[in-house]
Amino acid sequence: MSCDLLSLATKGVSGLQPYHPGKPISDLKRELGLTDIIKLASNENPLGPSKSVLDAIANTTDLSRYPDGNGFNLKQALANKHNVIPEQITLGNGSNDVLEMTARAFVMHMHEVIYAQHSFAVYPIVTQAVGARHVVVPAVKWGHDLEAMCAAITDKTRLMFIANPNNPTGTWTNKQDLKKCLDSIPEHVIVLVDEAYFEYAQSTEQYPDASQWLEEFPNLIVTRTFSKAYGLAALRIGYSLSHPDVANILNRVRQPFNNNQLALVAAEVALKDEDYIQRSVQTNADGMEYLTNAFDDMGIEFISSLGNFICIDLEQDADPVYQSLLKAGVIVRPVANYGMPNHLRISIGTEAENKKFIQELGKILAA
Repeated sequence: MSCDLLSLATKGVSGLQPYHPGKPISDLKRELGLTDIIKLASNENPLGPSKSVLDAIANTTDLSRYPDGNGFNLKQALANKHNVIPEQITLGNGSNDVLEMTARAFVMHMHEVIYAQHSFAVYPIVTQAVGARHVVVPAVKWGHDLEAMCAAITDKTRLMFIANPNNPTGTWTNKQDLKKCLDSIPEHVIVLVDEAYFEYAQSTEQYPDASQWLEEFPNLIVTRTFSKAYGLAALRIGYSLSHPDVANILNRVRQPFNNNQLALVAAEVALKDEDYIQRSVQTNADGMEYLTNAFDDMGIEFISSLGNFICIDLEQDADPVYQSLLKAGVIVRPVANYGMPNHLRISIGTEAENKKFIQELGKILAA
C-alpha cells in the first residue's frame, strides 16, 4: 500500500524544510578522511565547559530518576540573578524551545508574526509550523528596522521577534530605539526579545538589557541561553523571563521534563562561575579583534558584530569558498538560506583556530 504521508501533515508543517545545523566535525571526518579539523560554524564557546561544570556533571549519578520537572533549584538561582520571582521564569530545551512554546501558546493560523529580514531561522520555522502569516520586514544595513517593524503591526499581529544581537548578522539595537519600539506596541502583541548573545554584548554601553523593562511591559518576553557564553550547547538549556501570567501560559505547553538532570545541574553551577564567563567574553573580544584586523588587511568587508561570530562579504557566491575551507579542515557557516549568498558566518574560536582559519582563507582567495 502506498500513502502520500506528506499530505497528512498540517499545511504549515508540510511546507517546511528541516533545519540544517552547522556541519558536524564527525561528518567531515567521514566524508574527507580528515583528522585535523576546526569548527567555527555554530557559535559555540571554544573554551568548552568550565571545570566546575564538568565536576558537577561527573558527580551526578542518579540518572534512573526523572529530573525535577519544575527546575526548582535553577529557577531559584536565576531569580536571584535577575531579581525576579521564580514564577517569571520558563525553562527551555535551549532558548530555541521557548521560541516554539511562545508561538504555540499565543499564535493561531489567523494571526501574523513579525520578524526582520536576515534574522534567526527559527522565527520563520515556528511561524510556519502554526500556520500563521509571515510579516518579514526588510533589514537596514543588515539590521532590524524597528520603526518599520512597529509600523507593520495590525489587529492580526500576535507576536514580534526581535533578536538582539541578531544571528547571523551580529547587528544590534540600542536602548533608546528598543524602548521606543516597546512603548509603541499594543497590548495584544507579544514581543519576544531574543538575547542569546547577551553576555558578549552587555559591555557595550548602549546595548539594552530588556529584562529591566519586564514590570513596565507585561507583553514582553526575554530569552537567554546557556549554549553560548556558558559553554553548554550540547546540554540544551535556556530560559525566558516574563510577566508571571505569561510564564504560566508558556508552562502549560512546555513538555514535561524538557530539561534533563545533567543540564539542570550544569546550568546552576555555571551561573556561579563568574571567572569562566569573564574568560569566555575576553577570549571572544580578543578573537573578534584579531579577525576584524585580518579582514581589514585582506580587504574583506564584514558586518560589525556584538555576538561571538562575524559575517564576511566575499562579494561573490560564497559556497565555493566554503567548500574549499571544508577541504582544508575548516568548517564555517554559509548563510545563503538567510538571503545572504555572498556571506560566510565565522564563529570566534581559540587563538590557534582563528589563525588557521585566516591562513586557509588567505590561501583560497589567493589561488
